[in-house]
Amino acid sequence: MKKFLILILMLAPMSLLAQKFGYVNSAEIIQVMPEYSKALKDIQALEKTYTDDFNSMRTELERKGTEFEKMQQDSVPENILKRRYEELMQMQQRLQEYGQTIQQNLSKAESEKMMEIQTVLKSALDAVGKDGAYVCIFDIAGGIPFINTTICEDVTPKVRAKLGIPANAVPAVANR
Repeated sequence: MKKFLILILMLAPMSLLAQKFGYVNSAEIIQVMPEYSKALKDIQALEKTYTDDFNSMRTELERKGTEFEKMQQDSVPENILKRRYEELMQMQQRLQEYGQTIQQNLSKAESEKMMEIQTVLKSALDAVGKDGAYVCIFDIAGGIPFINTTICEDVTPKVRAKLGIPANAVPAVANR
């Protein structure tokens, strides 16, 4: 029994040396993923729709504001002026609320798109990790302070290949 324990203790360090570790730059991969380019386009289209609606509402408010000023000069009865003023204030309030809603909806859409992208990336990382029998794959985009590249392998090219992204793919650029 004693010899068996000594054998196990001697072999344990050797098994630790046989383990593989890798690292990946997820930020680099995400920027060249087709899903990321599509997400950028979708968000920009959504933003344009919201902006067009917002501008339409603002134009309507400005038009009614001009009409109200004209009514004030034309000596319209006070009760009508008061009602028009209240309508203008309500329109302005709705416009402000809509502006806040736009920001919230865009932020939510961006988060949802990024979660979808990260899910696809994680699946590829899992597959590379299992295929390569890695113990752990570190993400250098997450701010790991030190990775010894002599004992860790850069698996970024493998993950890109798993996702079908060519090595010379150019990152998507946000036009915001």
